[in-house]
Amino acid sequence: MRDMSEHLTDDQDDADLADDGDDVSGAPDPAASGPLLFEIPEALEGERLDKALATLAPAGLSRSRLRALVEGGAAERDGAVVRDARAKVKAGEAWTVALPAPAPARPLPEAIPLDVVFEDAHLIVVNKPAGMVVHPAPGATTGTLVNALLAHCAGSLSGVGGEARPGIVHRIDKDTSGLLVVAKSDAAHHGLSERFAAHDLERAYQAFAWSAPLTSDPRALGLPGVEDEGGGWLRVETRIDRHRADRKRMAVAKSGGRIAVSHLRTLAHAGPAARPAVSRVECRLETGRTHQIRVHMSWLGCPLVGDAVYGGRSRKAPGELGEAAVEALSAFPRQALHAATLGFDHPVTGEAMRFEAPLPPDMQALADALGL
Repeated sequence: MRDMSEHLTDDQDDADLADDGDDVSGAPDPAASGPLLFEIPEALEGERLDKALATLAPAGLSRSRLRALVEGGAAERDGAVVRDARAKVKAGEAWTVALPAPAPARPLPEAIPLDVVFEDAHLIVVNKPAGMVVHPAPGATTGTLVNALLAHCAGSLSGVGGEARPGIVHRIDKDTSGLLVVAKSDAAHHGLSERFAAHDLERAYQAFAWSAPLTSDPRALGLPGVEDEGGGWLRVETRIDRHRADRKRMAVAKSGGRIAVSHLRTLAHAGPAARPAVSRVECRLETGRTHQIRVHMSWLGCPLVGDAVYGGRSRKAPGELGEAAVEALSAFPRQALHAATLGFDHPVTGEAMRFEAPLPPDMQALADALGL
């Protein structure tokens, strides 16, 4: 099965969760850092908070930037933080928006060790560790993969992605480990972008999830858009949009959002066959929406182990798995997700390339403890 993967314009999945085109790259704010004070006039009664603030803000502070600030907890009304940018404002209300200190417009090279899997004059493939953000964003302006690449490649990265994202064609979450390809030349960047847009790559993830409904007849799930593809594979098709109550999360939506398609199969499971406690799952993407694998797995009732956002952190391991397994599951600090396989035709030479990254030590230890 050819993997069907995400293109950068479809997948916002690192420190920021901005919609396409939003100005949240970490560039300095046009106003000096510090609080901005707003009083809502009668003319703006009933407007969305982000729209009202954009109307009143100094020139250069975009609505998208203000929305990101609100969702990040920078807006207060009467001393109470409000994170809903869609909240309706009332005339006479006093609002305070805290502006962060200006950040460097350009990422700086940092001597951070990299696990380089392949490199030539046009591209570099790296095995990203969990905990590393791919590119600078608000709240993560240093220590990113881009900072490390600027030092490693001595500045020889494609400029197509802009100053904040040089060479970046696709991304994985901060706490997801695994393989990424980065463009060093503009020709490689354009070629890779075309392959991602056409889903003409092989890309597979390894994950550990609670439960294992994937081993059951998918029709018994009673969920629309879930189909048995045969060979143990499930095809899951939903719409994914921002969560209505928490704009930093994504959720399956009945309408709106974007179509998201995942292909999933259970490789092994621990616990009783009828009701497995934990499963090892292979995940392949036909589309690449924000947090797609994590959202789909949670929606199926089997959130990823350690996923604090989508329910995996709250699950408790049954004692029947054994003391070592229970302890390993309880202590796992992140979503158990690893980009294990990456295959594509070289964008310049045309050579077929395929790379595999073994499970990182924390996931391998979990696999050993579970016997998976």
